Amino acid sequence: MLRTLIRCGAVAGVVGLGACELEVINPNSPTTIQVKLTPADLENFLGTQFRRWHSSLHGTTANVWGMANVMSFENFSTLSNNCQGQRVGIPRPGNDNAVGNACGSEQARVFTQASEAARSVSDVLRRLDEGLTFGSEAQDLRGRSFAEFLRGVSLGYLAMIYDSASIIRPDDPLTPQGTAEPGELSGYKEVMAEALVALDNAQAAAAAAGALPASSTNFPLPSTWINGYTPTAAQFIQLIRSFKARFRANNARTPAERAAVNWDQVIADAQAGITADWKVTTNTVTGPFNTWPAQTYAYNTWHQMTPFIFGMADKTGAYGTWIATPLATRGSGSVPYFQVSDDQRLPQGADRASQQADFALTSCTGAAQICKRYFVNRQTLDPAASPSWGASQYDHARFYSWRTSGSAGTGQNGPFPFFTVAELNMLEAEGHIRKSNFAAAAALIDKTRAACGPAGAGAAGCTARPAGNGDPNTGGGLPKLAGVVADGVTPVPGGTACVPRIPVNATSAGGGTTTCGNLFEAMKWEKRIETAFTHFAGWFFDSRGWGDLAVNTPLHWAPPNEELTTRFRVGAQIYSTGGPNPTGGAATSGYGW
Repeated sequence: MLRTLIRCGAVAGVVGLGACELEVINPNSPTTIQVKLTPADLENFLGTQFRRWHSSLHGTTANVWGMANVMSFENFSTLSNNCQGQRVGIPRPGNDNAVGNACGSEQARVFTQASEAARSVSDVLRRLDEGLTFGSEAQDLRGRSFAEFLRGVSLGYLAMIYDSASIIRPDDPLTPQGTAEPGELSGYKEVMAEALVALDNAQAAAAAAGALPASSTNFPLPSTWINGYTPTAAQFIQLIRSFKARFRANNARTPAERAAVNWDQVIADAQAGITADWKVTTNTVTGPFNTWPAQTYAYNTWHQMTPFIFGMADKTGAYGTWIATPLATRGSGSVPYFQVSDDQRLPQGADRASQQADFALTSCTGAAQICKRYFVNRQTLDPAASPSWGASQYDHARFYSWRTSGSAGTGQNGPFPFFTVAELNMLEAEGHIRKSNFAAAAALIDKTRAACGPAGAGAAGCTARPAGNGDPNTGGGLPKLAGVVADGVTPVPGGTACVPRIPVNATSAGGGTTTCGNLFEAMKWEKRIETAFTHFAGWFFDSRGWGDLAVNTPLHWAPPNEELTTRFRVGAQIYSTGGPNPTGGAATSGYGW
């Protein structure tokens, strides 16, 4: 609260004040009027808000990503930490939003902090609209662009995660105390539409600033605003357009909604997006750092790569056997899943000992070191998993050196890629596939799929990974698609070793089979492997729109029940617009689960 009203009539006889109200301003609140009193104070305040928004996603594991990553098979864990255990089961439970539910704090975190960040920067924009200046036209435009960017990404994540939220704007009505009135809830489509308006505004302001003469108050952004990221106006526009591409695609709840996305605009935004991985410098003191890549190395407790998606790289038939087995007995007998793959991002070798010798975590502990593989066959004994279908020998290990040594010897202190060029390439590739431009899509997919693995290993004719595409020494080393797959039907090359090998009719009853995927499935495989644990709930948002979640998986979360009860929602209405499982749940996936 900005202000507290203390009614003191009851103590008038003691203090001699009579009936009165004392207005007490809390000087410790980061949103008090004193913080925003002068232009310099207001600009300094604005510079703190990226960290506030970003920390809601990546400053803690206590948000919905833990639930989302087990529901999308990006992770497997039955721990109750962050409500993974409550959401990992198949058939899927709903997202409980009852008062006092055990997952309430995790479900509320992004909603609360992202809404707060959107309101804070909207307050800054209001002051600018009222005529306040930071000191120069360029400085004002830079500040406006940054504030609208934060308003856009805050609303964008509210839209993708929740079924509804308040649309927060600079011109929202004010209370008599000068604070913004809390808005009514709007559906996720309307919230995303406003997020894109904000990002358009951010882009326009950055372009206007970039057209002005260079000065100390123009772009680049101050280094403290985004933890060492100091883009020019043109580079900031690239980042803005990258988020626009991500948001347009990932707000869809169903395959029908994803198909209806404006893919021409996604393609255009992706083509105008970042040209190198967007890295934010994390710090264990100032944050944000406690994100999910830091937890994937707590083996046997927080993380295993269940075979549902990971198994699509197998060439031995193990995945086919696993799919054909009834769900309840997959992995039974405490025999964790093992596979062999030609994908160079996975450990290489015909047996477990060979894969462990190929890549061990101990080989990847140096500061700023690029790990040889993205995944590791763990050295430790495998515990029995329950449910047993989660059992696996594999863990995600791509960012282990960041986890242990960072960029200069201190773990989790250093640049981390929160938006990769590979993700942007796959957004563009998906658009081309949906527009039947298969040749353009194949060329984009090959940038990571057919790039050579470590030390040039991989398929014959593989190419060096292009500069700016992330880790320079890693790639799939898989057969090229360009010139080979010219439509959306032809299976990817590789024969029995094809990647991906996708399930067919993989129901819980078993009996399913596998087959080589097509161009679209190759795009999905690349996007999953290249973006695993890089950005918030990425596998969940994609799988939701692609129709790959297990049947009845919740498609989003309701706003915190406190937000709903204060708006006089009662009973089932505390699930907002959709009932106990908002808008129902996912249909049976295209794979059969």
